[in-house]
Amino acid sequence: MKLPHTRNMSSVKNPISLISTFLWLGFVCAISFMEAWLKFSAPGITLPLGLGIGRLVFEALNKVEWVFALAILMSGFMVKEKWLSLKTLVFGLALILLIIQTLWTLPALDARAELYITDQPVPASNLHFYYVAMEVFKVVSLILFGIKHFKSN
Repeated sequence: MKLPHTRNMSSVKNPISLISTFLWLGFVCAISFMEAWLKFSAPGITLPLGLGIGRLVFEALNKVEWVFALAILMSGFMVKEKWLSLKTLVFGLALILLIIQTLWTLPALDARAELYITDQPVPASNLHFYYVAMEVFKVVSLILFGIKHFKSN
């Protein structure tokens, strides 16, 4: 018996986009909101060592995010997605945040981490808070975008 107003994967117009969205969301939540904080509580992890690990992990995360973003874009073109809609607007916000992180915040945070690692003076900065705020907005955007796959456009 099928319940009214329920949908399954076969009724989603763009399943590749849906899957990519929630995988992207999972990666960001697992890395940014769990791994990033937990590694510093592991025995023997110093600030320079934790920052070195973080640099590698966030560089890899950024590449994975681009794979998901490009999969969403390409699948959108393949299914002839309406590009002027609330659904694509929230995806656009996630994409813009990813671009800003790739071109500005991650390189700047990487440079700051290098200063810590090499025991050089590090000027005060709110850059890390900006990055976290962007992650929060990106997560909200991806949740909304994912939900919109199940709603009529």
